[in-house]
Amino acid sequence: MAVVIQMTARRTPLSPLLARLRDRTPGLAAGLLGGAVAAGLGLGSFAVLVIMLWISSPYPDSGPGGALHVAAALWLLAHGVELIRTDTLSGVPAPVGVTPLLLLALPLWLVHRAARDAASEDEDSSAVSGRTAWAGVVLGYLPVAAAAALYASGGALRPSWMWTCVCLPVLVMGAAGVGVWTAYGRPSDAVDGVLVLLPRGMRRLVLGADARARLSVAARAAAAGISVLVGGGAALLGVSLVAHGAATRVSFLQLTEGWSGRFAVLLLCLALVPNAAVWAAGYAVGPGFVLGAGHVVGPLSSDPAPMLPPFPLLAGVPETGPGGPAHWAAGVVPVVAGAVVGWFVGRASAAGWSRRRTAGAVCWAAVLCAGAVALLAGLAGGPLGVGALARFGPVWWQVGGAVAGWIVGVGLPVALAVRAWRGRSRGGPRQWVPSVPRPSRRKATVAAGTAPGASPGTGLGTSPGTGLGAAPGAGFGRALGTAPGTVSETTPGTAPGAGPVEASGPQDDTHDQDDQDGTYARHHQHDTYAGHDQDDKYAGHDQDDTYEPYDCLPAAPQTEPVPSPTPWYDDTSYETRWAALKEAATPQEESPEKPPPTD
Repeated sequence: MAVVIQMTARRTPLSPLLARLRDRTPGLAAGLLGGAVAAGLGLGSFAVLVIMLWISSPYPDSGPGGALHVAAALWLLAHGVELIRTDTLSGVPAPVGVTPLLLLALPLWLVHRAARDAASEDEDSSAVSGRTAWAGVVLGYLPVAAAAALYASGGALRPSWMWTCVCLPVLVMGAAGVGVWTAYGRPSDAVDGVLVLLPRGMRRLVLGADARARLSVAARAAAAGISVLVGGGAALLGVSLVAHGAATRVSFLQLTEGWSGRFAVLLLCLALVPNAAVWAAGYAVGPGFVLGAGHVVGPLSSDPAPMLPPFPLLAGVPETGPGGPAHWAAGVVPVVAGAVVGWFVGRASAAGWSRRRTAGAVCWAAVLCAGAVALLAGLAGGPLGVGALARFGPVWWQVGGAVAGWIVGVGLPVALAVRAWRGRSRGGPRQWVPSVPRPSRRKATVAAGTAPGASPGTGLGTSPGTGLGAAPGAGFGRALGTAPGTVSETTPGTAPGAGPVEASGPQDDTHDQDDQDGTYARHHQHDTYAGHDQDDKYAGHDQDDTYEPYDCLPAAPQTEPVPSPTPWYDDTSYETRWAALKEAATPQEESPEKPPPTD
């Protein structure tokens, strides 16, 4: 028995671990399956496209194995992996590092969707399910990628193992992380967890409450600026292709023969259109792009380029020589981008930001915009050989620096101008002003002991010559709560039509003492407590400085009592009222108890 108890005690700490593993297993399995399916779908899409082009080609130079090797290599190239071409004329392997950005969108979307779906299935479980779904998608995707890299290494386009081991996992982990973050509603805590990794000085500039507001506005402004830059680059590309329409058409027709080859060239041009748009954006901001080592194409001047293959997109490159007004007009694109960024920041700063905060937001937007464009420039270019084409495309750090200068130089004056204009149209920038409490009329009235409309020297809500709570012209009967011209309903023996009982009539000491100790005292006590209740009722409002009570209602119109048909000095009416008052004031004797009935 002791052995059983000891074994049970040893197994108890393991039960929570088994429970947690059992709870995580469904999320991990769904992530593994989703990652593998995403990799398989992307690889299958490239395989179907390449096999279709191989089948339709009139002169296939390899079998289906070669087509599948090319498909695996293109799938790896879409992840940013640099390929090495072995079948060159010189026999020296040549790198292929230009990644078609349109092909890059497919694997990113598949990984993002797989991670989002895997995390959405476990949204009711603990917060660990998000990390589990992310790890499952990454661990399910990477083995398929490794198998594809091993298979592609036996073909004519072999992947670079350094790029395969570095670039592909980083891209997959980033896309999966964004997918899980999207599934959980894009919480800001995840962004704070990433920003904590920054250096201490940078962390203070980013994680503060004021810095977060500026960073949010700067991010939206930077997104708008990036859209204008890339869109403007695409517009410049279209204008250049139309201007060089004849050369573009000739290069497209001479590059290959047959509709299948031309269709393949058309697909390749479409995949490289985003790259060409980024190149045109680099041309517009000033540094331009490189067509081989030492051959820079910019708006101010263009160096003679080496012998390039007849490709339709390269036919739109500006001519060699110094630039003219038509080339300088490309500078409109960064000017418009800077103005858009400044307008976004200036519109947000009109809510009370200072000029320093406005300038800081513009600088943050410039940094974000420059970083994004530099990343796109680095992905859009790359080497296409080891000689003259070793450098091909825009230089990322030059383009990024030029974008930052344009955004700050144009966006800062625009942001300050928009801030001043919107502040002026709204009556100046809105500033926080502390509210000054106004005195409460009710509080002042209660403290003074009089109500609005009362004369000095009287009680609360009274008029001169009346008792507490009595209207002007009312006697003792009015003080008891009776209406003019009537006697209290509790008064027996009152003759019909009797007039009101006046307090000025003859009264003895007994009646006066009974009245003061009896009904009148109770009435006075009730009014006193009523006043305390009113004070307590409005005490909370008087303590609150923001409470503004309504204006006191005007005093009720004073009405004269209805004259009685019988004058008060009539002897019969006087004696009748006096007898009724004495009978009401005298306590009634208790009737003797009846003896119990006897049998």
